[in-house]
Amino acid sequence: MTTASDTRELGVGIIGCGNISTTYFKLAPLFRGIKVLACADINMGAAEARAEEFGVEAQTIDALLANPAIDIIVNLTIPDAHFPVSKAILEAGKHVYSEKPLVLSLEQGETLRGLATAKGLKVGCAPDTFLGGAHQLARHLIDEGRVGRVTSGTCHVMSPGMEMWHPNPDFFFLPGGGPVLDLGPYYIANLINLIGPVRRVGAMTSMANPTRTITSEPRKGEVIPVKTPTTIHALLEFQNGATITLSASWDVWSHRHANMELYGTEGSLFVPDPNFFGGTVQASGRDKDIQPVEMWDHPFAVANYETSHGPMANYRTAGLADMAVAILDGRDARCSLERALHGVDVMVSVLKSGEEGRFIDLTTTCTQPAALSIEEATALLR
Repeated sequence: MTTASDTRELGVGIIGCGNISTTYFKLAPLFRGIKVLACADINMGAAEARAEEFGVEAQTIDALLANPAIDIIVNLTIPDAHFPVSKAILEAGKHVYSEKPLVLSLEQGETLRGLATAKGLKVGCAPDTFLGGAHQLARHLIDEGRVGRVTSGTCHVMSPGMEMWHPNPDFFFLPGGGPVLDLGPYYIANLINLIGPVRRVGAMTSMANPTRTITSEPRKGEVIPVKTPTTIHALLEFQNGATITLSASWDVWSHRHANMELYGTEGSLFVPDPNFFGGTVQASGRDKDIQPVEMWDHPFAVANYETSHGPMANYRTAGLADMAVAILDGRDARCSLERALHGVDVMVSVLKSGEEGRFIDLTTTCTQPAALSIEEATALLR
């Protein structure tokens, strides 16, 4: 069967040419349905450097917004700029795919939703790591009843912080940053993928230090302020009745907690780090015997990217490609606005709960994304 996406591709522009942009430039050519044509940045020099490196056109932001060859614009600006930049993209008549988090408040998200609906445009948002072979294997095991009905679980994403490796870590420690809004999206998106939407949340939050000292270059030794909680312990109640704890912190030097464990009526599932596409899935039944699950032949589990720690599976921009194909084929994108906005609702409600000391009922919901089968993932690749 031939679909529209078999013969068409959408022109892609990128706004924001910082660290994360290299990943998009490098990996976008793996996928069908998209072709990066141009980039822009508030710093024209940064745009020109990326354009020369990856063979695309450097433009001013206004010129990129007006470029008739561009169908989708990827928003890779800092979190505080996500809303105004995405709003400008929609106002220019382009589809938006944003880095996480989509926005920093529900009000901003609803504004984008209304604007997109009025203009007949689509909004998508990272993370797309839940499309990885490991996480889709976990989804497959849950869907086929391997561990029964998921009733509870734990998630932990904890480290000493971002100032030890990032060249400009300031925004991580300001409102709009923090471990929940920065790293939480990976975990929450995967939980929505695995068990569905959240009903309510409760949390306790704290801050270990009012300042941080940068130890990375080129600003080593500079002291920056901390204006947002850096340790969050949250409880998420899902609409299916499952209760999951989520601990996110930049105040932990070491720990022995697993990234994600899900407990079902018939066994337990051990899911690798949702920040990545690959990893080993483990499971047990009622016999309590935890064993690795043989990785299935999913293309997004194949190591394709060299790092300082060795090869890994990295298929970022899969969500962008899936969105483009969804637009062409008239179906729902897996990294949709509804799911991203529900994730924002979870995260801002967690922070609100920590501030106010009470459970918060969510005002949004969403559906689980369609599982990404081996065949569908293969079809996304060139």
